[in-house]
Amino acid sequence: MNKLLAGAVLFLGSVSAAQAQEVIGAGAAIPPATMGDSSTISDVRFTAIREAGDLAAYNAISAPSAPVSTAVSTSTDFATPLAVPSAALPGDPAAVPDPSPDPRFIYGGRDDYRWQLGLGASWERFRSSIFNASAVGFNTSISYYLNNWLGVEGNALTAFAPTIFENEHVKLFNLTGGPRVAWRQRRWEPWLHGLVGFSHEQPQTSEGSRNAFAAQVGGGADYRINPRLSLRLQGDWLHTSFFNQSQNNFTLVGGAVVHF
Repeated sequence: MNKLLAGAVLFLGSVSAAQAQEVIGAGAAIPPATMGDSSTISDVRFTAIREAGDLAAYNAISAPSAPVSTAVSTSTDFATPLAVPSAALPGDPAAVPDPSPDPRFIYGGRDDYRWQLGLGASWERFRSSIFNASAVGFNTSISYYLNNWLGVEGNALTAFAPTIFENEHVKLFNLTGGPRVAWRQRRWEPWLHGLVGFSHEQPQTSEGSRNAFAAQVGGGADYRINPRLSLRLQGDWLHTSFFNQSQNNFTLVGGAVVHF
């Protein structure tokens, strides 16, 4: 009877040792899991449990643990920065972008387009002791503003009149330049200028050269239609010195102004 009991104990011990070796062998066969893939770890654990068939081993191996974050990078490439979580809280207001700055030259402000090109029709009343003429033609001016109120201007006027004497055509040309002062408003832009230069007349007379000194003083007003275009009305006193004399002439100009 004692021998039979000893043999049974020995048999049960052998069976238990064999089962323990199978569980250990199954665990040793588990490949190393990658930290970046939690599904691999889970699959391997359950595979080992099914092969062992031991509920106690299942309880020991499948103890609850914190999930492995897939955000952990196993790459050795240090050129790729890791994502940094935002420090903004859910209740924080959204950031508002800075408004875009105003353009350098704007319509209706003190800092407007600096260049002005004036084109218009002109009329000049020329009076001298040799002949008088009322000539019509074209006027062109170009202005550049150094600041909000002061500019420099160049002005050219060409005019033609009916024949005088013995079928002589009257031609007048004035080229002047100088400062311009303006009060630049949203719609109206009144201005004054003082220009000096030279004047040319035709026909040739026996009284002297066809070229003479010229001085032009006057002003006008521009009315703004849109940011790029204005209408202009201008009047000037024009002094010349033809025929060794002084002439006091008058000019009128009406036209348009291009801003750029």
